[in-house]
Amino acid sequence: MPVEVILPKVDMDMATGRISRWYVDEGAAVKKGDLLFEIETDKAAMEIDAPASGTIRDITGKEGIDIAVGEAVAWIYAEGEAGKPAKDVVAEAKPVQNLAPAAPASVATASAFSPALAPVKAVAPSMPLNGTRATPLARRLAAEAGLALETIAGSGPKGRVMRKDVESAMTAPKREVKAALWPDQIISRPPASSQPRPAPQRSAGAAPLNFAWLRQGEGRPIVLIHGFGADLNSWRPMLAAGPVDAPLLALDLPAHGGSPRHTPADLDAIAADVEATLASLDLGPILLVGHSFGGAVAATVAARGHADVRALALIAPAGLGPEINGAFLQGFVRAKSEASLMPWLRQLVAAEQVLSKPFVNATLAQAADSELRTAQGEISDRFFADGTQTFDIRGLLAALRIPVRVIVGANDRIIPASQSQGLPGEVALHVFPATGHMPQVERREQVLKILLEMARA
Repeated sequence: MPVEVILPKVDMDMATGRISRWYVDEGAAVKKGDLLFEIETDKAAMEIDAPASGTIRDITGKEGIDIAVGEAVAWIYAEGEAGKPAKDVVAEAKPVQNLAPAAPASVATASAFSPALAPVKAVAPSMPLNGTRATPLARRLAAEAGLALETIAGSGPKGRVMRKDVESAMTAPKREVKAALWPDQIISRPPASSQPRPAPQRSAGAAPLNFAWLRQGEGRPIVLIHGFGADLNSWRPMLAAGPVDAPLLALDLPAHGGSPRHTPADLDAIAADVEATLASLDLGPILLVGHSFGGAVAATVAARGHADVRALALIAPAGLGPEINGAFLQGFVRAKSEASLMPWLRQLVAAEQVLSKPFVNATLAQAADSELRTAQGEISDRFFADGTQTFDIRGLLAALRIPVRVIVGANDRIIPASQSQGLPGEVALHVFPATGHMPQVERREQVLKILLEMARA
């Protein structure tokens, strides 16, 4: 008989659980004790082991939905064993009463064999950290998303930040981000008295583009411009890679995030909006960083010379050749549900595991905004007509007299990595193997290190 893999009870108050990630695929050979999947609750994130050796089949426990404790989520078949299990898993979650006694919280993983309260790794209590109460899961999700816990309003007891609070913060309307993330409100340590800061007063409408200070620090500010279809929050996963001691400012491109939803005529028009936004903040010398389409915008800003750009970093930049994945652009803009969006998001990276839930949820929130997606479709048609990049930044890079680094993934399925070849000799090129179109997420430690080195130079 096949061995049931059930959703175990890892908390006394737990009636349902949610599988956040499967680590094995249908038909995989597993050994007893191998890691199968991860459960997330508001109190813990638990890794679940295989209760037996064999071949895992009939995986019915889907990621991201509530499943009743004790329900079978898969079966493990012995070698040569055939047939289907008699019991089908109910797709919808339903509470299941379980009166088994609790086991002591002492071991690292839970068994997927018994629906009784499974032994779990002891977790740190959700005590205040820098004055903020949060559940362990909320802390982990916030760290993955690069969100400062102290900026998130908690809905739990005594203001404790819960999972839903973190997810809500990722999908909050971006018009509110501009005020909510002003530097004085997001610092995680007291600023040094000599630390330069942008002036906190600005007139209404002074900045054409929506922006947010993701970090405050000392030295040269780093200004981040996202790619097509993203927003300023797409940089947050990179910030979880380590401490950042430089000020970080992120902008929303036109028709993205909280910026005005108009279709710019050309790259110069977008560059003018970036320049006006930077001028309203009086930043001084900056390191300018752009990803994908934002890379072409950043190169244009640097070449125009109106902003004080002292160094330029381009990550998987557009504008180095005509070829681009036109099917991705069209499919991404059309997608309205998680089922239709995920196949396109997977093309952005070499390993799907780096697509965090907050990132997916934030992208879904944008997909649900029909006005936003319509405007982005117009931008795609204008700048990537017929699946072709209609602009070229090679000449701009050749004319620059500032340090320039280009960072690409060898397995980029959106913009071929080969387009980065043949750049001027003074342009430093970093090519990361087994990496797709988002090196700042897939190789976030290395990319963040490069950017901080450039900011300090």
